[in-house]
Amino acid sequence: MLAVELHTHSETSYDGRDAVELLLEQAQAVGLDALAVTDHDEISASLDAAELAPEYDLIGIPGMEVSTADGHVLALGVDELVPSGMAFGETLDYIRERGGLAVVPHPYQESRSGVLAKISSEELTAADAVEVYNSRLVTGYSNRQARRFARTHDMPMTAGSDAHICEMVGQSVTWVDADEPTVSGILDAIREGRTDIEGKRTPWLVSLRQAAGGVRRRIAHRLGLDTDEPAGP
Repeated sequence: MLAVELHTHSETSYDGRDAVELLLEQAQAVGLDALAVTDHDEISASLDAAELAPEYDLIGIPGMEVSTADGHVLALGVDELVPSGMAFGETLDYIRERGGLAVVPHPYQESRSGVLAKISSEELTAADAVEVYNSRLVTGYSNRQARRFARTHDMPMTAGSDAHICEMVGQSVTWVDADEPTVSGILDAIREGRTDIEGKRTPWLVSLRQAAGGVRRRIAHRLGLDTDEPAGP
């Protein structure tokens, strides 16, 4: 079984903070086997992380978090930018045509662009997998809803820390029973549902700081400014 972190953000995300090297260092320190950097509508840092990963004894999974017209989708295993703004189904097709895996993160959280605010449950079953544990939770209710949905519809399940600062990488782990320790081996195992989920809640104070930092960085991004933030969370 491989310990895999499938949902993280670097400084390339409009609301992320840290360089990919720091994410990789943290992934190595907490004993992960593989890491996906999934920036919002960006892929350059993820490709860099995938290339650097072997230096940290890690498997680097390229990918991104795509803003579809209907909510967010994780595109894992792609090596080119997936355009934002396409419909949910069109985005899934685009990802798969490029050999990628389409995972729906936090589907029940409307405030975080969960897709079930705009698409039907039937449409959601077209995805390759559902993120059933996201560490950035408030009550955990939406995670439980996602897990029930995945079980009811016999869909593969994943977890993700949704880390926007390096300290939170590894808060959630997808244990993957891969036939081989490669990107394709991991993605194939997820498609076949050979996963187990382990997750811890992001501490509420860190969540608050993460959210506040994200807002500042988002505003600065839109205005073309430097946030000049301190190194702490």
